Amino acid sequence: MSMLAIVLTAFVALLHLGFLVLEMFFWTKPLGRKVFRLDPQVARDSAKLAMNQGLYNGFLAAGLAWGLWLGDKGICLFFLGCVVVAGLFGAATVKRSILYVQALPAIAAAVAMHYF
Repeated sequence: MSMLAIVLTAFVALLHLGFLVLEMFFWTKPLGRKVFRLDPQVARDSAKLAMNQGLYNGFLAAGLAWGLWLGDKGICLFFLGCVVVAGLFGAATVKRSILYVQALPAIAAAVAMHYF
């Protein structure tokens, strides 16, 4: 596994830890509402859904960290693939910027993991 692949994969894992924190702990707070452009009432109404979504992002981060810890390209590629699919789905159904924030970093990491 190349240093580039490790760094990019660790970056994707850290992004997902950040998403976990934002969605589970800051969704209804000023920071979370600002990041996700949420009206206070919408934030309150969707807080439980956001916490669930944050938990899933934590699982993605944990899977990537596990793959890096073991030095296992297959595990890393599996979880990077999950991130790409989630990012593409989010871009298609929620907001196009999810493509750039979530899917593209994971694609870059997967390419580095596979080819370098």
